[in-house]
Amino acid sequence: MEFIFNDGGRAKAGFKGKASDCVCRSIAIATGKPYQEIYDVLADMNESTRKTKRTQKTAGKKTADKGIYTTRKAFKDYMVSLGFSWVSTMGIGTGCKVHLKASEIPAGVIIARVTRHYCCVIDGVIHDTHDPSRNESRCVYGYWKLN
Repeated sequence: MEFIFNDGGRAKAGFKGKASDCVCRSIAIATGKPYQEIYDVLADMNESTRKTKRTQKTAGKKTADKGIYTTRKAFKDYMVSLGFSWVSTMGIGTGCKVHLKASEIPAGVIIARVTRHYCCVIDGVIHDTHDPSRNESRCVYGYWKLN
């Protein structure tokens, strides 16, 4: 699968160093919206997330640098408001059916959910800061497709 380096505008927005901001980057790339705009919305979401033993890392903190709780209703509602719809590609006990491979991913703009990572794929080309495909063997759990 072809790969193009793209930080989604992170450097242009003035951010430096490494971060676990793959969700923010992929949304910025897929929508063409400024990184800072997406970052601010996701940081507000994290700040309003209730702290539990599973959400201690960033819940209650105004940051999108250390991950986003993508299973929360607020995140799903935000993605729908941007014009995306969720397509599940794997169920419990079904095994991997779709890999991060151009022939198995639909054309168009998608944000693929793979193990511990989100990446933007535009017409079969990965746009990210690294190639997460693992030689096209990485399983895709589902993806957000831009309608």
